[in-house]
Amino acid sequence: STMPIVEYRIPAGHYSEEAVATLLRKSCALFADVLECPIDRVRAVAHEVSPVAMCVAGIMMSEGAVAAPYFTFFLLDGRPEELRHRLLAGFTDVIVECLGVERGLVRGAVTIVAPTNWAIAGVPASVARADEVAARASST
Repeated sequence: STMPIVEYRIPAGHYSEEAVATLLRKSCALFADVLECPIDRVRAVAHEVSPVAMCVAGIMMSEGAVAAPYFTFFLLDGRPEELRHRLLAGFTDVIVECLGVERGLVRGAVTIVAPTNWAIAGVPASVARADEVAARASST
């Protein structure tokens, strides 16, 4: 069972539409590859934050702070640590490559969600994909 969603927070107006589109497409491909899941299950979103609403190291983006995007991605509980670490590194790589951000400025996190707390078409993932959840649980 998958719930691959990645969300980025980036300063509005700082990157070209093409760069953001490339970031999102590559993020979808990374998720599908690492999770070995159909790409139609994957979602990627870039939230563009106004420079007057983003502060880095105590300096407002509107006052010239360096861009320091961050990401959060969501996974159902039961995924191995190695896989989570591959995604943490992979999404960082995609930001560096697509947005030209210095690697040391990128931050990211994974949010683990219990299958009973995630809905697929309004049904808990624990029900909607019970066979996949059971298979993963028995393999760990």
